[in-house]
Amino acid sequence: MHKLSSLAIVAFSFVLYTCSSSKEEASSAESEAISPVEVIRESVHIDYQSCGDKDTTLLFVHGWCIDQAYWSAQVDAFCKDYRVVTMDLPGSGKSGKNRDSWTVEDYGEDVAAVIDQLDLQNVVLIGHSMGGNVILEAALAKPQPVIALIGVDNFKDVGEAMNEEIQAKIDNFMMMMEQDFANTASAYAQQALFHPSTDSAVVQRVTNDFRNSDPDIATASLKALLDYGHRESEQLANLDKKLYLINSDATPTSTAGLDETGVNYQLVDIHATGHYPMIEKPEEFNRLLREILAKIHT
Repeated sequence: MHKLSSLAIVAFSFVLYTCSSSKEEASSAESEAISPVEVIRESVHIDYQSCGDKDTTLLFVHGWCIDQAYWSAQVDAFCKDYRVVTMDLPGSGKSGKNRDSWTVEDYGEDVAAVIDQLDLQNVVLIGHSMGGNVILEAALAKPQPVIALIGVDNFKDVGEAMNEEIQAKIDNFMMMMEQDFANTASAYAQQALFHPSTDSAVVQRVTNDFRNSDPDIATASLKALLDYGHRESEQLANLDKKLYLINSDATPTSTAGLDETGVNYQLVDIHATGHYPMIEKPEEFNRLLREILAKIHT
């Protein structure tokens, strides 16, 4: 899941034959947060938490089969200096499931609805994994309030070509997901998404969240994410905001595809983590995030 990359899925398909996420206790900052405005888009409730009252908003968007609780260490660290908003994408966490479409574009409209209905200004969009494509769509839909984007372990293989062999392996993986989502998804997480040094509690947390996700929504959203690949380069080329990337160096980022789009970006590596640096190395992640935010404000 370098956005749940096709290469990671292909690698996983060689070794495997045979998303309501679990919740942590709310952080102290989250427990004090007040969410007085109900956000609804096309009859779907979007759950969020908000804290802080500064002029700049950090809006955090989670990835596939997880939820806003994955940002708890960032909520604690940044609420004093920013307005911090986290959200559950529809189909995840406490947000509604009462719709039939789960595309990247749908999720981008959900994020745009949060920006609109909370009247957020000077927004830095921060998206993990699949959330990178989601915030890209949101930034193009609502360019005026957005001042920058920060991707977390994503945009690592922009413009990647799909030959017939790779596509066949992806198709096989998706068939396995449809037949036995819980075991296939949790095994995929264990095999493909962690560093050897990743704490076992993190592995167990993510694995459980994958296993317990709604299989229909998770499978549909993953298929839509893979289909989005052909659109990703075009949308990056349309982006006129600076894109920062905090990516694990365990799976290197190929910058050639990014360069070809012409997007203005800066890559920052975080060393020796899996796909979830914000919970695997929260202090180091927060330090890098703070350094990027300082650049945005200069």
